[in-house]
Amino acid sequence: MTLVDIEATPALEHLLDIRIEFEAVQIFDTPVGRRLTYVVRRGRCEGPRIAGDILPGGGDWIVYGTDSVARLDVRVTLRTDDGAYVHVSSTGRVQMDDAAAARFAAGELIRHDQMAAHSSPHFDTDDERYRWLNAVHTVAINQVSLTEVHYRVFAVR
Repeated sequence: MTLVDIEATPALEHLLDIRIEFEAVQIFDTPVGRRLTYVVRRGRCEGPRIAGDILPGGGDWIVYGTDSVARLDVRVTLRTDDGAYVHVSSTGRVQMDDAAAARFAAGELIRHDQMAAHSSPHFDTDDERYRWLNAVHTVAINQVSLTEVHYRVFAVR
């Protein structure tokens, strides 16, 4: 007997790619872990049904715990090329081995296949052209450095 009687396997469909550049990272220790605060300098989003700029001023507030897991808290504003505003928020987890962490600290971009880095961006807009985004659940594969992050975002179907 199974706990849940669901005969389904989710499928992933490429939704969009996001690339964000940051101002200089702020790194400091707190009682709950090391904090890394990134402020967005600029960014770009492109996909089959949407394209636009990530506006300056959003950010990524990361807590790096004693378990060597970075907990992501991202909030940015996307302005589409046709003038719609979309709020994007994302949570996720990143874990690197010691070698990747040393390269990250040295400023190198760490690729998705060199660490475990996944997130789940969510979208909110009242623009009729993009309301379909409000109901989409996503999973993203991330690449990170001290100055930028890349997301390949998939819709879960």
